[in-house]
Amino acid sequence: MRVLYFGTYQRDYPRNVLAIACLRRAGVEVVERHVTVWKGQENWSASFSTAAKLAVSQLALLRPARRFDALMVGYPGHFDLPAAKVAALGRPIVFNPLVSLEDTLVEDRARFRRGSMSTRVLGRIDRQAFRMADLVVADTEAHADFFAGHADIPRAKVEVCLVGADDRIFQPGWRLPARFSALFVGKLIPLHGLETILAAARLAPEIPFRIVGSGQLDASLDDRPDNVEWVPWVEYEELAGEYHGAGCALGIFGTTDKTARVIPNKVFQALACGTPVVTADTPAARELLVGGESALLVPPGDPSALAAAVRRLAAEPALAEHLSGGGLYTYRQRASEEALAPLWRAAVERAITASA
Repeated sequence: MRVLYFGTYQRDYPRNVLAIACLRRAGVEVVERHVTVWKGQENWSASFSTAAKLAVSQLALLRPARRFDALMVGYPGHFDLPAAKVAALGRPIVFNPLVSLEDTLVEDRARFRRGSMSTRVLGRIDRQAFRMADLVVADTEAHADFFAGHADIPRAKVEVCLVGADDRIFQPGWRLPARFSALFVGKLIPLHGLETILAAARLAPEIPFRIVGSGQLDASLDDRPDNVEWVPWVEYEELAGEYHGAGCALGIFGTTDKTARVIPNKVFQALACGTPVVTADTPAARELLVGGESALLVPPGDPSALAAAVRRLAAEPALAEHLSGGGLYTYRQRASEEALAPLWRAAVERAITASA
């Protein structure tokens, strides 16, 4: 089986890296047809002024390709579906969107106002992309339900493959540290609940918190409490060392609707490293995690509950080790490349069969 991985997708983004790695692990030959458009642009909305560049990219994507059995559009490929439809030449199209543009840029990041012209355009782009694909791959069941409703497509048209982590980088190695700290890694966007993390740090001044990353909410860290260390950037290949040396890893704690539908990269990376995880108790989290067994789950947007969970882990080494083992076991069984590879292959096979 040969899959053409197609579009202006972010080539180094974990969702694309893992999808390609899993397909190859499952014996699928993957060839890439990629044109760079979004590299280095954290805010897609700032890229809308590059319409000419995007248009040129679509023409470049239409060059002839070797034989393939299915075409997969990578994240964020919402603008690429019309070109994909032409390039596929009747072969099935699988869309790996990860997010809805409208939901992310309007509801989550508040880049555009509800009801604005830009919001309506984003909604149309979303719906066209989802409808033009023969199969959509979501990252959680909760997100799959949302995609189907948002685009008004049959739920059966949406498969689920968890995000996972890059097994080449995120390997087990966590040990109880001599100095406990709570680690957060990620882009600073509303989804993550940075204000909840900072409020929890103020409630637990004896616990060191370490925030690695930057983004939309950088200014929120200007008046951070003394027990919060901020490191704006760490090389991707060095993140595993961050997880290995932390007392626990923090997931997401926001209160947006999207928070309830996703399990972020950082949670999978921590689980793969064997680091105890504390994250929000959401429908998506419960698709993978069991409170007290593979993670500590706390109510979203609740600094007191988060502070209490971090304090508990700092005071109970046996619990931390228990969660380390339980989280790593869950990752290996459900979210490792070995576990996800057959699911990605099965999704492509289903699209091929359905189009035959």
